[in-house]
Amino acid sequence: MYKYDAIDQQLVNERVAQFRDQTCRFLAGELSEDEFRPLRLQNGLYVQRHAPMLRVAIPYGMLSSTQLRMLAHIARKYDRGYGHFTTRQNIQYNWPKLEEVPDILAELASVEMHAIQTSGNCVRNTTTDHFAGVAHDEVADPRVYCELIRQWSTFHPEFAFLPRKFKIAVAASAADRAAVLVHDIGLHVVRNAEGAVGLRIFVGGGLGRTPIIGHAIREFLPRTELCNYLDAILRVYNLHGRRDNKYKARIKILVKELTPQEFARQVEAEWDQIKGGPAAVPEEEFARLDAAFARPAYDALADVDAGYERARHDHPAFDRWVRQNVTAHKVPGYAAVTLSLKPIGKAPGDATDAQIDAVADLADRYSFGEIRVSHEQNLILADVRQSDLFVVWQEAGRIGFATPNIGLVSNIICCPGGDFCSLANAKSIPVAQAISERVADLDYQFDLGPIDLNISGCINACGHHHVGHIGILGVDKAGEEFYQVTLGGSQGWSASLGKVIGPSFSQHEMPDVVEQLLNVYVDTRHEDETFLDTVRRVGIEPFKTRVYGYTELKAA
Repeated sequence: MYKYDAIDQQLVNERVAQFRDQTCRFLAGELSEDEFRPLRLQNGLYVQRHAPMLRVAIPYGMLSSTQLRMLAHIARKYDRGYGHFTTRQNIQYNWPKLEEVPDILAELASVEMHAIQTSGNCVRNTTTDHFAGVAHDEVADPRVYCELIRQWSTFHPEFAFLPRKFKIAVAASAADRAAVLVHDIGLHVVRNAEGAVGLRIFVGGGLGRTPIIGHAIREFLPRTELCNYLDAILRVYNLHGRRDNKYKARIKILVKELTPQEFARQVEAEWDQIKGGPAAVPEEEFARLDAAFARPAYDALADVDAGYERARHDHPAFDRWVRQNVTAHKVPGYAAVTLSLKPIGKAPGDATDAQIDAVADLADRYSFGEIRVSHEQNLILADVRQSDLFVVWQEAGRIGFATPNIGLVSNIICCPGGDFCSLANAKSIPVAQAISERVADLDYQFDLGPIDLNISGCINACGHHHVGHIGILGVDKAGEEFYQVTLGGSQGWSASLGKVIGPSFSQHEMPDVVEQLLNVYVDTRHEDETFLDTVRRVGIEPFKTRVYGYTELKAA
């Protein structure tokens, strides 16, 4: 994985010292709240419902075991013994003390970590495929491009105060595992007819108050021009983006108002002025970055380990876990393991300090000391020998991270919601817990097949509810918490936005609502048809009729 050079470390150390001084001046009354707000936001510090919240950057979801242990240490020393992994592949702490945040940042800096630009109106943490570098279907390693973007965007003076926050995602595979089309900029690493590596550029995607699928504005960009082209996009946005209305300030609104064609024309015109200039990336720089992601010292192994196959045959529970939580690896004899942070009845994405330490131990013993964070809020050991999978399954089970539900309905994506967030209209975590308990039977979940269920506590859509096959949105209804339901959303290269089925439901109704939606699918599906296939075939009306008929009958 990428290691800091002297410049990286100096920048982070200097930022820690700056923020320590700024925090001291704020606490002494020398800085007003208005003056301090942009300073704390660009260091990942929010003011939440009960306490400050610190969001720590995990660039493109990559962690070493040393860094993971530091995250456990911070949870133990400065928080309440746990952290929350987010859909941006970061981690959040919900209970730090303001006066101790500079100390936290200093400890993070000691292991090449920071909280820079995890909030505020700037370019945020770039995300990517959690199987980057080991996926069978990737054209190239997308982490190289993510690292280039990290270096380009960090402290970029022209884009430090954008009209609104700005998010970029990169994928390089036939399957989009990074939700590329719902980002401000989405990048797809591709090869052209001559075999050269370049990028397909999507712009203007995003969820929130106005969900929009991104538009392709360039089919192939030579990779040497990536930074120049990003500059061009951000300059057009910086010039025309709304600053008078934050609800209309995202680039998706600008692209919609200008039209994708006109926005693309202006970007190309801007790019023409800087193409080939100082920000062009020489091929040797790509080679240098690629070397930073040197592949582990894999052993020469058979395609299939005989002991692993016997264990699958002898232990049905292990076989079930393999089918759901283990992914094929490009190197023979290895596999990628997803550790589920979605045990039934628990808060999705949460991990205690002891669990985080235990995962670091697993990484050291079985996966070359590296861990990934997925945007689905799970952790990944990307390089596990097949012969070690059985013991990894056992040890993951001991820490509560072996629920075989990846891709199933209880693998719920969920924001912290009203339990913590001051922006939320309703709680998310209790709804997720109640739904997972209702569908807890694994045989039932396996029969249902792949279903994405996403929950957001407010319209900002941190839980990505718009692209859930089943989406749940917390809304305020005369001062009470209610939940709106959407169906038919999906991520991927043919991403779609869910459709609202009707009026909202109370919190206690939500497990019944989800159960009835699933019942309609079971009653209506064709053979080998997924939940999403069925919704797209029959539309939302059969689901709507069943759900509202059931809730009205139950209320009578």
